[in-house]
Amino acid sequence: MPRKTVKKTGASAPRSSSKRAAPETPQRQSKRARANARKSYVEPETDTDEAGDGMKKKEPSSDDEGDAAASDYEEDGGKAPSSESEPDETASEEDGASKRTPRGRPAKKLPIHKKKADESELWKPGAKLEPGTRLIIKKPKARDAGDTPYQDHTIHPNTMLFLQDLAANNDRKWLKLHDPDFRAAFQDFTTFVEKVSEKVIEADETIPELPVKDVIYRIYRDIRFSKDPTPYKTYFSAAWSRTGRKGPYAHYYVQVQPNGGSFVGGGYWQPDAAALAKLRRDIDRKPHKLKAVLRSRAIRDSFLAGVKDDDNKAVKAFTSLPMNKSTALKRNPKGYDHNHRDIELLRLRSLTLGRKVEDDEIVGPGGLGRVAELVLAMSPFISYLNGVVMPDDDTSGSSDEDAEGDGEAESDGAAGGDGESNGDGDGDGGDAADDEA
Repeated sequence: MPRKTVKKTGASAPRSSSKRAAPETPQRQSKRARANARKSYVEPETDTDEAGDGMKKKEPSSDDEGDAAASDYEEDGGKAPSSESEPDETASEEDGASKRTPRGRPAKKLPIHKKKADESELWKPGAKLEPGTRLIIKKPKARDAGDTPYQDHTIHPNTMLFLQDLAANNDRKWLKLHDPDFRAAFQDFTTFVEKVSEKVIEADETIPELPVKDVIYRIYRDIRFSKDPTPYKTYFSAAWSRTGRKGPYAHYYVQVQPNGGSFVGGGYWQPDAAALAKLRRDIDRKPHKLKAVLRSRAIRDSFLAGVKDDDNKAVKAFTSLPMNKSTALKRNPKGYDHNHRDIELLRLRSLTLGRKVEDDEIVGPGGLGRVAELVLAMSPFISYLNGVVMPDDDTSGSSDEDAEGDGEAESDGAAGGDGESNGDGDGDGGDAADDEA
């Protein structure tokens, strides 16, 4: 049984709470509030007055109401000073809160640019200036033509100046600031290409009349697989073939670049495996055809440094051209003996002709004539390449007969691509080991 307590329990006291009742007067008071509270308390003069006042029943009067009202006012007045002092406390709290580090990532603040800042800074998106600053940015204009007018059949000196500046400032922001110069230079090259197209058609009747957009290369570089991050080429270029700048036919190529970088050339630059196999087969069976083309007076004088009219010297000069030598195989291609009499020609993966042109040759009224002269000298070489790789209908019969007499070993050897197997890693074909013995 539960034990009964002997202690008498009175009325149960209310359960104590941890929260205390709020005092009638605020605990925190200012000095003015405490002074007013002391003034409002007055002691009675005598005890009799206090007793007499206690024995008499005073009816409420207007004075009492006024006193009550006054006391209420005093109580309010006692609180009023404290309320006046609260802004100081809240201000101090706000100062403390402002010193705290806000959570999250701080908002980015754009720098304020000075009026004399670099022009490239002012063109940045979101650029800010100091308040009250007035800035006038002049609209970019193309470089003045000077005493030399722009003409369709010439390259203007300003075009070369623009390409020089582009080489020194190969950047999108710079080109945006100098867009008028770019448009003027590109238009100058476009009109020049239209005149060159007429000369190419005169030299090679197999080249059709094509729109200029089909022969001009864009100035933008493909940097997806390049270690060079510059976005623009530092030259203008165009190429002509039976299908324009693209296609399986041999090309005529013209490049305009300052400081002696201009170039006129043509041929096949690293053709595919099928085209290269046809060229090697023709060199193996009929080497005299290519040698006769290389021994022509115009080609020797224009592209082979004026070598003598000799097969060996012409072949040596042709295979030593930088465009051909840089991509040639180190060993003999598959299917051909390393002691082949024309092994130097068979090792080539590019069959091209070309030469550099100085600025004074390409700029001015004599530029078009110089380009036309080189194109005309090169036309027999382009015709030979197209006749072997892409023969016309009237010559396809003889080519088919040659192909039938050939074994399958040569075609299988070229099917692997044009790459090298010497371990240099610079081949661009599929299976490089199949191209060399």
